[in-house]
Amino acid sequence: MWSAAFSCLLLVTLVSSETYFEEKFPDSSWEQNWVYSEHSGKEFGKFTWTAGKFYNDLDKDKGIQTSQDARFYAISRKFPPFSNKDKPLVVQFSVKHEQNIDCGGGYIKLFDCSLDQKNLHGESPYEIMFGPDICGPGTKKVHVIFSYKGKNILINKDIRCKDDVYTHFYTLIVKPDNTYEVLIDNEKVEDGNLEADFDFLPPKKIKDPAAKKPEDWEDNPTIDDPDDTKPEDWDKPATIPDPEASKPADWDTEMDGEWEPPQIDNPEYKGEWKPKQIDNPKYKGPWIHPEIDNPEYTADPDLYLRKEICAIGLDLWQVKSGTIFGNMLITDDAETAKNSAEIVKEMQSGEKKMKEALDAEENKKVEETLTASKTDDEDEDEDEEDNNVPETGEEHDEL
Repeated sequence: MWSAAFSCLLLVTLVSSETYFEEKFPDSSWEQNWVYSEHSGKEFGKFTWTAGKFYNDLDKDKGIQTSQDARFYAISRKFPPFSNKDKPLVVQFSVKHEQNIDCGGGYIKLFDCSLDQKNLHGESPYEIMFGPDICGPGTKKVHVIFSYKGKNILINKDIRCKDDVYTHFYTLIVKPDNTYEVLIDNEKVEDGNLEADFDFLPPKKIKDPAAKKPEDWEDNPTIDDPDDTKPEDWDKPATIPDPEASKPADWDTEMDGEWEPPQIDNPEYKGEWKPKQIDNPKYKGPWIHPEIDNPEYTADPDLYLRKEICAIGLDLWQVKSGTIFGNMLITDDAETAKNSAEIVKEMQSGEKKMKEALDAEENKKVEETLTASKTDDEDEDEDEEDNNVPETGEEHDEL
């Protein structure tokens, strides 16, 4: 009886979860579903369908790869619209910076149905922007940005992204209780409350504009000792004439002017005199500005809510191309995303093994080239030595 009830509960749970969008780029027909931007004034690059130079499974690990250096990339795909009202929103995808990226984006954007796909560009309004961004040693972060009342609100925490050449899964979970989680390779790297970690709303409290620090408020813990006086022999010049200097023998007063010895630091100089400090008997501590409720603050229980999502896009810039995007998933079930991302360790292991083999082969070729070059140089040296040997023969006999 219990087993049957549990099975029914499990079935209800499975049925209630929903996958809104999934794209694993399984074959070359992917371009039929995606739309390239034709926005004027931008030089856009193209994506190629590939598993890259090193991979775990040639067929299963394929995605779309940026293929041209120093290009903008803008491509998107629409799907049936949905809202995450009263449900979690889980966004997940994989990124592989195979080119060892130096500067460029690796994030995705989610849009509502108003997106003009052929006019997609950096200023196109979006609902969520999520994923890694790298530019030099100073920028290696995971962006988490939400649109709210016409503004893009950035997370106020620094989440470090992965910067190696292997595949990584990035997951964003937004919950109806206005909390969120960020995972990389199925491991939580950040979480928190939307109101606390994003500047969606004005502060709950503000400084009371009517409150002012009293004029007699003493917030200096120490004061000058009124009984301390400067010693009579304190004042000494900072520099004095060098007593060991003498006028050069060839000094001409009429030509060079009056000779003056050079200045040196005065060993008796004590600097500016200041009275010693004593405890301030009137000290009250730092004055804290009283706060009042902010009349402009209104709580919003729906910070998490995206009323309409029906498009996903890549809208980014890369200096050096080679990033592979894949395994895109939008669902309301974190467990579904977790199961989908469990392949990441196997992918990374296969990629590392293949890359090590490729690197070893490349190193072998370099060594063979260097050896061949060295042999050629030695042969040339021997030829030169042979050409420099004195001739022998009848002419020498006649001499």
